Amino acid sequence: MIPGKLCVAVTGTDAAAIAQQLESVQLHYDVVEIRLDGMTHPDIQACRQCIATPLLFTHRPVWEGGKYKGPEQDRIALLEQAVEEQAAFVDIELETEAILRSRVLSKARAGQTRSIVSHHNFSGTPGHNELINILRRMQNSGADIGKIITTANTPTDVSRVLNLLNSAQDLRFPLIAFCMGEAGRISRFATIYMGGYMTYLALDEAQATAPGQFSLDHFHSLLSLFNTKQ
Repeated sequence: MIPGKLCVAVTGTDAAAIAQQLESVQLHYDVVEIRLDGMTHPDIQACRQCIATPLLFTHRPVWEGGKYKGPEQDRIALLEQAVEEQAAFVDIELETEAILRSRVLSKARAGQTRSIVSHHNFSGTPGHNELINILRRMQNSGADIGKIITTANTPTDVSRVLNLLNSAQDLRFPLIAFCMGEAGRISRFATIYMGGYMTYLALDEAQATAPGQFSLDHFHSLLSLFNTKQ
């Protein structure tokens, strides 16, 4: 049994293209992340109709490593629509303007969607105190789940981020936490055995949406090795 959830992050121009990519996948996963910022014409209803797996909708702006460059009101409106369409999860950035972020979180609390408030650092890993501050801000925002992803340059960076899982458990706050980059790759696997809520995978190496992301096939091979009894 896998202790954490496996989320496959998928990019595609439209819902049909994404669904087609998933058709031939036989390996287990729990959630599909739809990157709305990578779609030519985002259509949440079509995604819900084409894909039976629980969906996580993310609409990542350029200032948080995504592709969306338009007005914030339009970006938030799509996340609100995802909640109205009863998506399993929506992801909104911690640094989103507080009023807009609260709009999405309030709508999610009133419905069936679980909210993820996320923070990504593409250059490094902050110190312990700053990471704890980020974690507490996420919990105080009213999110159901936090997501803290940094870039590891050393093994110490990896340890610092994975240690956040202990702090999150003390707070009784579900947390997704691991590191990007080659140094952080091990954390993408270790996190689900250390209390992490979920880890993110690509359908194949070419479709990785973040540095160091495992493919679904590679990850399952690691799971098989790890769970083999001697």
